[in-house]
Amino acid sequence: MSDQEIISQIVHWKKKRGAVILAHNYQPGEIQDIADFLGDSLALSRQATKIPEQVIIFCGVRFMAESAKILSPGKQILLPRKDAGCPLADTITARQVRQIKEAHPRAAVVCYVNSSVQVKAESDVCCTSSNALQVVEGIEAEEVIFVPDKNLGHYVSRFTKKRMIIWDGFCYVHHRIRAEELQKAKEAHPQAVVLVHPECRPEMVDLADHVLSTDGMLRFAQGSDAEEFIIGTEVGLIYRLRKENPGKKFYTTGSAMVCVNMKKIRLQDVLLSLQQDQHSIFIPEEISRRARGALDGMLRYVKPGG
Repeated sequence: MSDQEIISQIVHWKKKRGAVILAHNYQPGEIQDIADFLGDSLALSRQATKIPEQVIIFCGVRFMAESAKILSPGKQILLPRKDAGCPLADTITARQVRQIKEAHPRAAVVCYVNSSVQVKAESDVCCTSSNALQVVEGIEAEEVIFVPDKNLGHYVSRFTKKRMIIWDGFCYVHHRIRAEELQKAKEAHPQAVVLVHPECRPEMVDLADHVLSTDGMLRFAQGSDAEEFIIGTEVGLIYRLRKENPGKKFYTTGSAMVCVNMKKIRLQDVLLSLQQDQHSIFIPEEISRRARGALDGMLRYVKPGG
């Protein structure tokens, strides 16, 4: 079938199943175009709780679909590609979290949402890239174990006096962007505003005009009077930025801004997911309950809109 024929079938089956398609900002353009909702991982998971539909096609990676299932345990959450994982989330296991907790018994564990459900279940509270500092500052402990992203952890450590025990994990896409690449991009586009994700290396952060989450970049670009932007995150976001801001120009910081796992889901996978229930997310009740506690705990430390 052609892409248009597949899209027609997706529309048919989505109506037949009473399903909704959620797509992360890093998904391929054709997947973003068929989505009912676009956003970052936790915003999409929260969106799933607000809609009446009981079948959710989550176009992202596994930890995102898991978060949606944690927050909407009664709904069917389908991940179109079983092998769409996250190398950052895979840098740490629940056993390793328990070991580091034993080594630092007075520390609280703050877990970035880009982590497995098992790791969330071992954590005291979760955070996002936009509220990580609020969570770290809000938690009572003076020692904080921060997992799994070291670059986000180091970024937070710039603004807190708490002792940060930071796990040595990273997002390979953000981590491999080099400062010299960004410097070349700035020289090529001297009028451009530089926006980078806090998962980038510290030297990238130092060169940025603003450090923002993906949704933060979207809001900034829409509200800014600037006409040119250099975007330091996965290239999928630039597709959405250009689509929503047709009069503005967006440039990458380099040539290596592609997450292979985020690009695995194709139109045919979405159709098969609707037709054959591939691949349904299942989480043991006890693990889900403990992980839900870490996700819900985040709300205690985050101001409205944070």
